[in-house]
Amino acid sequence: MARILVAGGGIGGLASALSLARRGHGVTVLERGEVFAEIGAGLQLGPNAFHALDRLGVGQAVRDRAVFVDELRFMDGTTGEKVVAMPLTASYRARFGNPYAVVHRADLFQPLLTACQASEGVDLVPATTVARYEQDEQGVLVRTADGRTLRADAVVGADGIRSAVRRQLLGDGDPRVSGHTIYRSVIPIGKVPEELRWNTVTLWAGPRWHFVHYIIGGGEYLNLAVTRDDGASVPVAGRPAARDHVLGRFPDLAGTPLTLLGLGEGWREWVLCDRDPVDVWADGRVVLMGDAAHPMLQYAAQGACQALEDAVVLGDLLADCAADDLPALLERFGRERRERAGRTQLVAREMGTRLYHPAGRAAEERNAMLRALTTEDLYDRVAWLHGAREFTASAGVPLRG
Repeated sequence: MARILVAGGGIGGLASALSLARRGHGVTVLERGEVFAEIGAGLQLGPNAFHALDRLGVGQAVRDRAVFVDELRFMDGTTGEKVVAMPLTASYRARFGNPYAVVHRADLFQPLLTACQASEGVDLVPATTVARYEQDEQGVLVRTADGRTLRADAVVGADGIRSAVRRQLLGDGDPRVSGHTIYRSVIPIGKVPEELRWNTVTLWAGPRWHFVHYIIGGGEYLNLAVTRDDGASVPVAGRPAARDHVLGRFPDLAGTPLTLLGLGEGWREWVLCDRDPVDVWADGRVVLMGDAAHPMLQYAAQGACQALEDAVVLGDLLADCAADDLPALLERFGRERRERAGRTQLVAREMGTRLYHPAGRAAEERNAMLRALTTEDLYDRVAWLHGAREFTASAGVPLRG
């Protein structure tokens, strides 16, 4: 059994802790917040996420909180016309082996937290920020921001897009600012006209903007997220935004999306950031995962899904390993995951420019291309992402032995 420190108590950190503890290791999770909690709004979970959650033992708990949508719907946001829809019901579930769902972030976080709290192998330590690490023959020494030191056989950096562990491991500077500003709101479903309570993930695409909405919280809330490609160059995270400001930034929405946007309240804004894929995820006994390793834009709806995949693969690779085997296994973890996660990063970035934001003739050509796709064509396009069950470059080959 190894002693492993996980820096970061978000979705990726808790999933990693649970995966490693289920493989026999003792895990301490260091969370900078005063409590273990997840803020934010809605997120989408593909079948690959549910395959990972099942492997972690919390799949049913998340299903109990999820909303299973009927289709992914792509609309022209300026004309109001339906362009294409991908059904997510029987044929989709039969092909990919699990449903597609939407949840509030807390509805994913809480089952992971509950499972970690119930695990004898996981120790949860709040109000502890990892500042840096040092390695020697005995393992890794972690220094915290308040001057404490902790020793372990390995460290997992799950401390997000501005990871302190990554800063030391790679030294590659700040995240890339995308130039896109997103505004988010969650409203009670009672505010929404009944005829607009669609059981879909609906995306309205317009010139240099798009608007996504779906029901979360077991049907009690509507999640709203509207994004403008505005060239923003300074990161912003969760800043309050006035309703009139948000509405004023999207004057060319068609009637239905404009109605829904007008229902929003308590708006907050973010300037989205990501990073380019990297080949190096590990440094001796220290490894990155989740947003610390491969932060991505939300346009492929895979950020949380890829972190869950990371956690499963990490646990599988480190099953019953000796402490001396950790450097080689952590380096292999990066090799096994970097191609798939890196491809997802780049696809998400491309979707935000070529698919969601074209104007004029380019938008017309996009609509024509999408309308020509059959349901099976759509399934084929997402199969590499939604249909994965092994999550590695060497899928089908035993990870150990």
